[in-house]
Amino acid sequence: MRAVIQRINGAEITINGGETRKVGEGLVVFICAMEGDTDAQADFLVQKVCGLRVFKDENDKMNLSLLDIGGEMLVVSQFTLYADCRKGRRPSFVNAAAPAEADRLYEYFQQSVKNAGVAKVEHGKFGASMQVELLNNGPVTIMLDTDE
Repeated sequence: MRAVIQRINGAEITINGGETRKVGEGLVVFICAMEGDTDAQADFLVQKVCGLRVFKDENDKMNLSLLDIGGEMLVVSQFTLYADCRKGRRPSFVNAAAPAEADRLYEYFQQSVKNAGVAKVEHGKFGASMQVELLNNGPVTIMLDTDE
């Protein structure tokens, strides 16, 4: 699985031009499942994301995790994280998991984050058209890949 994590002061997602969901200080996690990924990769990613020490402590050092600060998370499905642009100009997405399995892992990741104790977890809708607004704090942006 791949994830792009951004530390935020707040974020909002609008789904199919209608429903809007918001979070405050915390993380936006753009996530994509690769063909062959399992719950084990999602579990690893949950532990890593929830435990990343990317929030400042009293000494202004990045030393606190999302759980330490009681932060919130917005999870967004983004199959384009597995874009292969090595040939031509049109990205290929053949390495992304099939939609049914990708959606299952997306839901599993969200529930696992909630189970890990994240204060508030909001999410987009798998396969929907979504607009994401976020206020990146730092900016801090981290990429994770369970295969690396």
